[in-house]
Amino acid sequence: MGIKNLFISLALITASLSFVTLMDGCSSNSLSESNSAEIAFNTAVEFENDERYEEALSKFNEVKNKHPYSKFAIEAELHIADIQYKREAFIEAQTAYQLFKDFHPKNPKADYVTYRLAMSLYMQLPPTADRDLAPSAKAIQYFTEVINAYPTSQYVKDSEDKKLACLKMLAEKEAYIGNYYFIRNKYEPAQRRYEQLLAKYPNLGLDEVAMYRAGISAFEQGEKIEGRRHMEALLAKFPNGDYSSDAKNALEKYAHNQ
Repeated sequence: MGIKNLFISLALITASLSFVTLMDGCSSNSLSESNSAEIAFNTAVEFENDERYEEALSKFNEVKNKHPYSKFAIEAELHIADIQYKREAFIEAQTAYQLFKDFHPKNPKADYVTYRLAMSLYMQLPPTADRDLAPSAKAIQYFTEVINAYPTSQYVKDSEDKKLACLKMLAEKEAYIGNYYFIRNKYEPAQRRYEQLLAKYPNLGLDEVAMYRAGISAFEQGEKIEGRRHMEALLAKFPNGDYSSDAKNALEKYAHNQ
């Protein structure tokens, strides 16, 4: 029995030593993994700070792909989006911020990510309203999210300003199309555009001219009631405005003619 117990004890000791060795190896591997991720991440940050963006992207992608469970992987994703924004690759930045937002909705930097997503869309807008304004709707959506979901964020004020700028561009687009029809005496589509402007984008500096031209367009189609409604609304809101005298003359002219 003594020999048997001795063999059992030796077996237990051997097993224990093997377990400890295994755990030490796992711990060592884990530490090595963490160190490798941190080294690659810090190198990428240095490249980014030096504006060596291609090298930075390569290193951040290395962190993300080779160390996906490291705490540095998520930070690397955000840095990738930031680099695309810095190099004015706004479509790529939009995609990167959108992916980050979708996969990490509770991230502490969610307000920043949403703001930068909106800005990536905003920066794709053309300089004038006569061109495609498709990105504006999504930009407004995300600027509004920053304002409403993160009211204490440092990005709220600029989000409000940029949202207003988007709305003004959309209003100018409606006015541009309305004017296109108006000067060609195509009064039905002109009136429709001016009325859409007044309904969707009020109080952005275009109300008075839109009211006047919507009224003229209605009168020219023989719609006396609609024409009078627009002119009276103009005079009530802008009694001393640039078009107030013209509105009074139009009311008199078309009332007399019809």
